[in-house]
Amino acid sequence: MSFVDTDFWEDPPWGNGEKKYRLGLKPIDLNKWLDRKPDQNLFNHKKELLKSNYSDVIATTNDSEDAQKKLGDILKITKTTYPDLVAELSLNIQDDLCLMESKNKQRLIAASICSPSYWDVKTKIGRPLREIHDPVVSLDEKIGNRISTFIRQAPVMKPFARQNWLIHGDTKRFHLKEEKTLETHPSEWFIRSEKETLCRFHEDYSLFTINVLFQPLKIIFDYPEQKNNLILSLQRLDKDEADYFGGIPKIKTLLEYLLGQV
Repeated sequence: MSFVDTDFWEDPPWGNGEKKYRLGLKPIDLNKWLDRKPDQNLFNHKKELLKSNYSDVIATTNDSEDAQKKLGDILKITKTTYPDLVAELSLNIQDDLCLMESKNKQRLIAASICSPSYWDVKTKIGRPLREIHDPVVSLDEKIGNRISTFIRQAPVMKPFARQNWLIHGDTKRFHLKEEKTLETHPSEWFIRSEKETLCRFHEDYSLFTINVLFQPLKIIFDYPEQKNNLILSLQRLDKDEADYFGGIPKIKTLLEYLLGQV
């Protein structure tokens, strides 16, 4: 569900119309890193997926147990009834969790993804960070080297945060693939904001988290400056970015709506 978040609209993730795909990480206090308990609806969503779609939301490599245990120590959770500790950990925070190597190939070695936006964790597990960016062909060229270097050199237990965004036709959390068609009017669409954190929590391991929130797109007409900045950001998407965002027709419909043409 969604509600009007004035803080979001005063400082939306597209900023002043910057290009969408940028590093954008800023340091945050350690006590704000893993402090977001799920409400009952989100807890139920995760719990049901773990029961009915475990292999769709949980993925681990054979050598990830040490990383899971070390993250569990930080969260003070060491036991679970699930096959993987990361499943239990994910029930104790709003965010989805991605555990990665800090060094070597920086593989994704364990994850709990209950709110995917156009990606499937089963196709990403065990792959190096640079390969995970394949769906946005030019993303690695834009920020791939900087992300890799950042993770490798980041100070231990110093978290950073950024905010990503997409636009969906609903508030469903589980989207393995992009919506091929959006048959509803854009006034019924939602901005899907993804608050992300990155922290090298151990010399060998880093944690990337994704916390999904929704805001009704139609609220943007109450914020003319933010609307104009969103238009600018959409117009700046290159072809690879546009394809990952949902395709040129979707962007065209969005722009027409924001410009008052539909």
